[in-house]
Amino acid sequence: MDFRYSERSEQLQQQVRGFLDDHVYPAEHAFEEQAAADRAAGTPFRTPPVLAGIKDAARARGLWNLFLPPESVREQRRGDPRYGPGLSVLDYAPIAELSGRSPAIAPEAMNCAAPDTGNMELLAMFATAEQDEQWLQPLLRGEIRSCFSMTEPAVASSDATNIRLTIREDGDGYVLDGRKWWSTGAMRPECRLAIVMGVSDPDAARHRRHSMILVPLDTPGVRVERSTTVFGYDDGPHGGHGVIDFDGVRVPASNLLGPRGGGFAMAQARLGPGRIHHCMRCIGMAERALELMCARAASRSAFGSPIAGQGVVQEWIAESRLAIEQARLLVLKAAWLIDDVGARAARTEIAAIKVAAPRAASFVLDRAIQVHGAAGVSGDTPLAQAWAQLRTLHLADGPDEVHLRTIARMELARGGRG
Repeated sequence: MDFRYSERSEQLQQQVRGFLDDHVYPAEHAFEEQAAADRAAGTPFRTPPVLAGIKDAARARGLWNLFLPPESVREQRRGDPRYGPGLSVLDYAPIAELSGRSPAIAPEAMNCAAPDTGNMELLAMFATAEQDEQWLQPLLRGEIRSCFSMTEPAVASSDATNIRLTIREDGDGYVLDGRKWWSTGAMRPECRLAIVMGVSDPDAARHRRHSMILVPLDTPGVRVERSTTVFGYDDGPHGGHGVIDFDGVRVPASNLLGPRGGGFAMAQARLGPGRIHHCMRCIGMAERALELMCARAASRSAFGSPIAGQGVVQEWIAESRLAIEQARLLVLKAAWLIDDVGARAARTEIAAIKVAAPRAASFVLDRAIQVHGAAGVSGDTPLAQAWAQLRTLHLADGPDEVHLRTIARMELARGGRG
């Protein structure tokens, strides 16, 4: 088991650190001010203008589309600079972690933000030449955004076979009827495309009933109703989380993505890498929270002595370091396995990190908030919003309980053998 990064990854990590120092951290205050101004103006989902210059800086430094592993890009496209440098999952892990230190800005600034990353991976794996040109290329250039419409309000979507939106063949096209929610990014003016999962073959086997289809958001019958909030946050700069109604939406047959009936398998192909990207970024969030915790503890005194001298606070700091390192090692193992034997063979490890990494980061964020006192739950530090965002990762891409169930079943199948 070799967790060493390639020379190319080491170089990119150094460049990303410089990019964060030079462009991202200095822009965080302006980003929040512009987002607040957009809310006050009634346009909460507008992209803060400061982001454009940061994207230009990322492109100029070659920090663009770093997330696509070679396996996601078809053989004839490998080496094409439009599809990124072709980093392995292990090589991308520390870069994604660094971007998690400023989750509102850094991932999108480098065109490595969810849900576009997962959507681009799906398109890179399954798109026809026409779909590639119409949708993947503008996404790779950062000209448009996209959303992924899988979760539904009327069913327990943690079991994807429950999904009810229908994709009915009709003449030379398909007609969609149904309702989705938590379509992250759908409220952004730049969002042009939804990748929609629905039932295309209701009489087929349980895992062959669903397909994925490309639906431009300006198609008649598509109605983006509203955005759900996260603990009161609108997630405006991220494009919110759209509730979308599909009422008799007709698209041509050429919009089918991948094989008919292959939607469930494709969803698993998309969610595996997406889960590990989330886990990498949340470790970066935890690292920054630990830094803020240490700085706050060292700068404040209570009852006649520095907070940093309190035994309980020192224990929180030490336990936070242990939690981060343990989660990082498990993420690196999963990344190495994906590179070495593929995501399917690394299923147990992917399920494990999807529980362990958010759990570790939540522990660190909670202790950091406690050390900051009342300031920690306010908007005067990034901790409260980071905690709200992190809490969703115990649900997004499958709740913790589903992943624990997967791990338990794998262990039971092995008979408890080590």
